[in-house]
Amino acid sequence: MKHCATTILILLFVFPALAQPRYTLSGYVRDSLSGESLIGATIAVNGQGKSISSNQYGFYSITLPEASYTFYISFAGYQPLQLTLSLDRNIVLNFQLVQRSLLEEVVVSSRRRDGNVQQAQMGKIDLSMNQVKAVPVLLGEVDLLKTLQLMPGVRNAGEGNTGLYVRGGGPDQNLILLDDAIVYNTGHLFGFFSIFNADAIKNISLIKGGMPAQYGGRLSSVLDIAMKEGNMKKMEVEGGIGAIASRLSVQGPIKKDKASFIISARRTYIDMLIKPFIRKDNSFYGSGYYFYDLNMKVNYKFSEKDRLYLSGYFGRDVFDFRNAKRSFNARIPWGNSTATLRWNHVFNRKLFANTTFVYNDYGFSFGASQNDFTIKLSSGIRDLNGKIDIDYYPDPRHKLRFGALYTYHTFTPNVLSGNQGSTTFEPNNESKKYALESGLYVQDDWELSRKIKIHAGLRYSSFTQVGPYKIFDRDENGNKLDSTVFGRGSRVKTYGAWEPRFTFRYILDEETSLKAAVTRNNQYIHLVSNAGSTLPTDLWVPSTYRVKPQISWLYAAGLFKNFRDNTYETSLELYYKTMDNQIEYREGYTPSLKDPEEEFVFGKGWSYGTELFVNKVKGRLTGWIGYTLSWTWRKFDAINGGEKYPAKYDRRHDMSVVAMYEINKKWKISGLFVYGTGNATTLPERFYVIGGVLTQEYSKVNQYRLESYHRADISVTLTPRQKAGQRWQQNWVFSIYNMYSRLNPYFIYFDQTGSPYDGTLKVEARQVSLFPIIPAVTWNFKF
Repeated sequence: MKHCATTILILLFVFPALAQPRYTLSGYVRDSLSGESLIGATIAVNGQGKSISSNQYGFYSITLPEASYTFYISFAGYQPLQLTLSLDRNIVLNFQLVQRSLLEEVVVSSRRRDGNVQQAQMGKIDLSMNQVKAVPVLLGEVDLLKTLQLMPGVRNAGEGNTGLYVRGGGPDQNLILLDDAIVYNTGHLFGFFSIFNADAIKNISLIKGGMPAQYGGRLSSVLDIAMKEGNMKKMEVEGGIGAIASRLSVQGPIKKDKASFIISARRTYIDMLIKPFIRKDNSFYGSGYYFYDLNMKVNYKFSEKDRLYLSGYFGRDVFDFRNAKRSFNARIPWGNSTATLRWNHVFNRKLFANTTFVYNDYGFSFGASQNDFTIKLSSGIRDLNGKIDIDYYPDPRHKLRFGALYTYHTFTPNVLSGNQGSTTFEPNNESKKYALESGLYVQDDWELSRKIKIHAGLRYSSFTQVGPYKIFDRDENGNKLDSTVFGRGSRVKTYGAWEPRFTFRYILDEETSLKAAVTRNNQYIHLVSNAGSTLPTDLWVPSTYRVKPQISWLYAAGLFKNFRDNTYETSLELYYKTMDNQIEYREGYTPSLKDPEEEFVFGKGWSYGTELFVNKVKGRLTGWIGYTLSWTWRKFDAINGGEKYPAKYDRRHDMSVVAMYEINKKWKISGLFVYGTGNATTLPERFYVIGGVLTQEYSKVNQYRLESYHRADISVTLTPRQKAGQRWQQNWVFSIYNMYSRLNPYFIYFDQTGSPYDGTLKVEARQVSLFPIIPAVTWNFKF
């Protein structure tokens, strides 16, 4: 009886506590003037140690016991908002944040900027477009990829190149998304400029460690780029005229607070400027090069629960070559096309879903003609993709995300056609391949206590090569003997794998935390290059019965600490990454019309290093210092005699220093200095004359290094004072690239002079450098 009474008393005390009503505050966080959703805004509960971040579409949800709370809503570059609410029912509330630059007096908030310490995510870099636009760049062309290359753990392929090499991975090992559409080639002008027009971009996030489970298909990193949605409140026009290109963007409401649009275009005009100076009787009249981009987006808000987005990108590089004397013409266009349709739906205050359909296409074409002979070579990749992502917010300690995706790939590594007179060469489609890729995932962001937080995720991915396809049996000389034929849609080969993801954060004190992560990734499509940097001629190929998926394990740990009331953010990260089933062309490979996968060899790679980052985020002087010490190795049985060698993107030391200073409201100055160990390269060591022909004997693979790379850039921004009531805004950007005209090595070639027959033969190494000191002026406007 006594035990029964005790039990009743316990139940009387416990059940009321368990039954205490809980209510949910949910809604969107948006820009007060444009209506743009703010990605990753923080909604924190004062005194509770609880917070939630808005998702990719600005949606948030937080569930708490019935009580009165003070909420702090903050986002970088915006004035924080403080609000006290009595949470005695479910409340839907949209927060409108005001940009700091619009305030006459900036009030410093008591809300600390400590997300780098508090969040569990490792290796994540968020850049604002203000930061990107402040960094000096080549010829004044704002370039978000070049800004990312200034971060620790991220490096480029060489002078001016926009390819990303993250923690020892190749350029194909980065998942680059533009409004959920995969971008397969990120460079204009053979990689010197990126395809991303800064005027059309809203948000940039790079994750180089501890990749969340919703992302997959790549080994090294995720670069998630979101386009602007279009101003919901008023019409805006902005643009700029630079040294080599001009830009123009128009955005505004289709129906105020209901629907909006944005159209943003960019084009180079070197071809138009040069054309008047080339005489019509010149042999090369009609030759030229240009590139252009077009970004478009519309969105319609049916209600607070339903919103539809339609966005697209179309960009091309076009190179024309004419030689009238030899009757030779060539045209080389390449570029990307994407289209994304997304539907946001709020099922209830805790459940948010996004359904996406994507079409994307990357194509390269080479067409040439001489007299009555024509030839055309094409390659590329095309995808049709559908996916669904669901966010569930059961309580402030948990944020669950789960979803699925399905992609149909079409690969065209090489297709050749042509004719000579009445003879026609039919396309050779033997190398064209098709594949199905799918994935399922679940991710839980779980705060176990105020000190411990984990991100635990699990992903299952599958990849199937399907017909039509032929497998040829060949003799020892490579001649075709017999074939196995697979019909349309029939399965050729299937791969599948579990991909666990786990990150851990432990708070040491209010300004210090320790983090660790382990991640497994599978990559089923591969970019195979015969050069040291990404070129449009590089081939995307799928995993097949002959080509296995790439597999990686990444282990990372780091110390994150802030100083002086979070004015300085610092981090020190260590990582080790293994990469299996790496692909290279065999030694001595020369391009041919054979199926490229017959020329591949396979091996492994590994990379390890440490990254130091110091970032000043407050005050008139801001900027960062990044330093990386790393090693990247490759080992192939069929290359370099089976011995390990440095990868072509191995760089022992890599450092960047970036500073931005606001002199006053009218003048701003920014500068940067970069230093990096020279690229690994293979060079000839001995020269022989055999039968009057100069023959070279090469070193081991990547045994030598080019000279170290370093340069300094500077830019000054002049913003004329705006008259009262004036709607027109403008600024001038004056920049100098490579201030002290450092002749950095691009590549080395060997020049031959004299004759071997009279003993005067000389072979000398010569360095090719691309960019000396380059000044530029850009005029930007907005109204």
